[in-house]
Amino acid sequence: MKRALFPAAIILLLVAISCNNSTQTSDMIITNARIWTGNADQPFAEAMAVSGDTIVAIGSNREVMKHRSGSGTLIDLGGMFVVPGFIDTHVHLLQGGSNLASVQLRDASTPEEFIKRIREFAATQKPGTWILGGDWDGMGWESLPARSWIDSVTSDHPVFVSRLDGHMALANSLAMKIAGIDRKVKDVTGGTIERDARGELTGIFKDNAMDLISVKIPEQSAEEIDIALVAAMKYLASNGVTSVHALDAAAYADGLDRVRASGRQITRIYYLQTISRWADMKEQVERAGRGDRWLSTGGVKGFVDGSLGSHTAAFLEPYTDLPTDTGLFVNSEQDLYTWVSAADKAGLQVAIHAIGDRAINTLLNIYERVAAENGDRDRRFRIEHSQHIAPADIERYGKLKVIASMQPYHAIDDGRWAEEYIGPERAKTTYAFRSLLDSGATLAFGSDWFVAPATPLEGIYAAATRRTLDGINPGGWIPEQKITVEEALKAYTINAAYASFEEDFKGTLEPGKLADFVVLDRDITAIDPVEIYDMKVQQTWVGGKKVFDRTEEQ
Repeated sequence: MKRALFPAAIILLLVAISCNNSTQTSDMIITNARIWTGNADQPFAEAMAVSGDTIVAIGSNREVMKHRSGSGTLIDLGGMFVVPGFIDTHVHLLQGGSNLASVQLRDASTPEEFIKRIREFAATQKPGTWILGGDWDGMGWESLPARSWIDSVTSDHPVFVSRLDGHMALANSLAMKIAGIDRKVKDVTGGTIERDARGELTGIFKDNAMDLISVKIPEQSAEEIDIALVAAMKYLASNGVTSVHALDAAAYADGLDRVRASGRQITRIYYLQTISRWADMKEQVERAGRGDRWLSTGGVKGFVDGSLGSHTAAFLEPYTDLPTDTGLFVNSEQDLYTWVSAADKAGLQVAIHAIGDRAINTLLNIYERVAAENGDRDRRFRIEHSQHIAPADIERYGKLKVIASMQPYHAIDDGRWAEEYIGPERAKTTYAFRSLLDSGATLAFGSDWFVAPATPLEGIYAAATRRTLDGINPGGWIPEQKITVEEALKAYTINAAYASFEEDFKGTLEPGKLADFVVLDRDITAIDPVEIYDMKVQQTWVGGKKVFDRTEEQ
């Protein structure tokens, strides 16, 4: 028997060796490219072979051409630069897609322009239609916008337009009337209702107070949701984003299922459930699993505080410009601990928004306590934003293996005015990319879209240059917190994949991983980082299929 088995074993071994010697044929070969793989063992290559949705070989033109089949496609990129598909670790997918078709207020630089755009948009809408979105900024204005600005131009339309950080919104009088709100309304826990010197409501609602209006906004129809999601994916593809972490998408998971079933999904999505509903996510995972490579789940998302721009981020010391105010907690520390502990025991990933140093300190304490109580496991706790960290807490990220899920574009946006709010000393550890990396923490980058553009190239530019949008910091705002271009690339690729437990099949370009990649107009690793701001995505590929081509869009 042994003699009979030996030749068979040899044959099987030879077959295995043959397969491992890269003889698998491909459907497509990319040649004459400069490929940044993200793989430390093979940093660069010039060709890549793809079979189905998977990379089967990567290396020199000569090596990879061995995988060519007679019917396979050969694409000569003529020296263009290729990187793994960008993974945006923090988006609000539905609202981002919806806002693409709403009034655009982000660059309204004066109150007059703000009013004009709302008036003109209202004229295009049927009476009774809610005017939402907006993403206004308001920095540099003498005051926050007020309902008195827009009431006369929106008498037939309820309005609830949010500031670009999503933590503050302006309602007109009609929207407040529909919500049954007048000057007698009481403040809500974890939120603020702005009043003028006479006690009259200005129309500004912050954080939890925004719910007083939003609960009266009609729900989007299934068709409207699907249209917005498809628009969002097309926008993301145009910016080289092949995967996102949609941290609020459990609320519209049915829409994601419909888009996928219709064959229109072109973006891979990892989504989370609201942390207070951790038991629902636990039940879903037990019943249906954690999804697949197109649509996956298995975590929960919550909030500690608000935002810096709305003065609702929670700080250990008062705001420099509001010396009696330290911000607010959207949820109590006890509730957060209870939810984090329960979700962690259930084997779910936990990702929580914390912006101010008091919020971050409190959350790190909760994470440390829960990890000690629940025992060792690969939990990958995340702190979303991680913007303003007390110096003593930076080292705790690495020690506790907490992922800093950050949005570098915010640094060059907020850097225009942040020191007015928190002073120069606290600014030193604001968006502390360098210090966090040096602590041993994992940096995972995203955009916070709709709050900021979902443009990874601009994010890499921001992390590597820290040149604020107003142009007054040419050497970088808090320049000691800059990181290298390759460190930023990793934060948008392999580190981002790690942040959703998906590093085994995406985040780098190597055999066995998904053929998600982006073609850029120049070598991002070889130019002055300042030039990255003007770079363009030429092509975006997901699973070996081209989903965006700039030449076809022109």
